[in-house]
Amino acid sequence: MREQDYRRLLDQRAWQPERVAEAAAARRRRPLRNAREQLLIIAADHPARGALGAAGHPMAMRSRADLLDRLMTALARPGVDGVLATPDIVEDLLLLGALDDKIVIGSMNRGGVHGSVFEFDDRFTAYDAPTIAAMGLDGGKMLCRIALEDSATAATLASCGQAVTDLARHGLMAMVEPFWSRRQDGVVRHDLSPEAVIHAISVGQGLGATSARTWLKIPVVPEMERVVESTTLPVLLLGGDSGQDAGEMYDSWRKALRLPGVRGLVVGRALLYPPDGDVGAAVDTALGLLEGGVPDLVQGGAS
Repeated sequence: MREQDYRRLLDQRAWQPERVAEAAAARRRRPLRNAREQLLIIAADHPARGALGAAGHPMAMRSRADLLDRLMTALARPGVDGVLATPDIVEDLLLLGALDDKIVIGSMNRGGVHGSVFEFDDRFTAYDAPTIAAMGLDGGKMLCRIALEDSATAATLASCGQAVTDLARHGLMAMVEPFWSRRQDGVVRHDLSPEAVIHAISVGQGLGATSARTWLKIPVVPEMERVVESTTLPVLLLGGDSGQDAGEMYDSWRKALRLPGVRGLVVGRALLYPPDGDVGAAVDTALGLLEGGVPDLVQGGAS
């Protein structure tokens, strides 16, 4: 992102707020489906929940200019289908002209602030379905953490179910990200065993008055064949952070992408904050996996 573009963005944010709606109305849209029938969506909704860490650095995402620069680098790579983000980031990208011919998924519930005592009370504090439709976006994403010992889960489930219903009424994708979770030593932890992910999928896919437009965003875990068999809904793989060995991470994605019903990747920090800092190369590696290739990084197991 050029310095002049950043300065123009700051000025428009201060003195021309109407430009956001104008840019949304003028955005060139595209179909959800692409020629390869698997999507690569770049995720950037962590900051709104107070989760700024990436690649072992707790404040990696503190600079909005740096994050936007990384996002624009990723979105400019041929084959990247779109972005998943909260209104603030989507609107920055609209004003920067980075979202033409891209899928845009609005992140909806960011109220479960990372590390808070109310983290499971994951309220819808960002996009709602009418605004997603009015802005010409392509769908809405919701985090759905299910904690059997925390009564706040009931309200989160009800809110997610209503959001699925509302998005479907507007003819829009509902991207549900379900986790079987618990609080351990004061920290929310996800159970990533195959059985727990299957339990989470079973609850998540039943939310709302219809599942006709529901897609699932799930982590890559052991025994993915068994996990994917638990649903007939389209599955997008959650990329996670880049803390694990890069070769192992890419190899696990490659294997899971070959399973029936898996429709692509939704990856944020692992591609935006790779260990070597080369966002373009990390994105190209992910695109190679979608195209069925096996990049050198996967073959060699390099980290």
